Amino acid sequence: MTLSAAGRTPGPVGISLLDDDAVLSWRDMVILMLTVSDNHTTDVLLRRVGVEAVNATAARLGLTDTVIESDLQTMLDSVGQDIGCASWKDSVAWAAGASADELARANERLLASRALDPLRGSRTAPRDMVDLLRLIWSDRAGPTAACRRVRAAMAKQLTRHRIASGFRRPVQVAAKSGSLVGVVRNEIGVISCPDGRRYAAAVFTRSRPGSDDVAISAAIGTATARAVATLRQEGS
Repeated sequence: MTLSAAGRTPGPVGISLLDDDAVLSWRDMVILMLTVSDNHTTDVLLRRVGVEAVNATAARLGLTDTVIESDLQTMLDSVGQDIGCASWKDSVAWAAGASADELARANERLLASRALDPLRGSRTAPRDMVDLLRLIWSDRAGPTAACRRVRAAMAKQLTRHRIASGFRRPVQVAAKSGSLVGVVRNEIGVISCPDGRRYAAAVFTRSRPGSDDVAISAAIGTATARAVATLRQEGS
């Protein structure tokens, strides 16, 4: 699949940063989506599969609080519109020259945006994500080979400062991280211990723009480590 340099979904990592066309297989796009949260490959894959198909799969798996409303480009453009600009791209250009007062007002509008509203934006719940992890790790989310590939990709995720920060080797962590506009910082993952016991975790956070990203990410690891320690003490 040739990914044109034009019209790419914006993002801080991956294909979004490249200047030229890129040629990737569908399988490699999945790797970028799961290991570095590549926005553009996520959108290309979502358009190929279809939002309706993803939502139908979530429903089939019993993930009743999980709904995808749109691709990432559409979602980001809605954020730009909700803070008073024509699109996400326009909002980035505007912010570069905005005053502190203007940015403060925009941040208040941001917090009320459609993308951050669990009744209007794409959404899920920690319990749904823990259930999904259980299904993937037990080969019940889809074909065995597909579940195995997802597990292998999640084990390679480059983000190690959230759930993984709460554990040391030989404990292994396979995870998927997600962030949005400096407000949402979430991560789900499976913690595998040397004795063979595994724990599925989902930690969701929400903060005001400008909050301490490092502290919040570290807290995700700390919360997960404490929960796992409690479960192990109880013999779970």
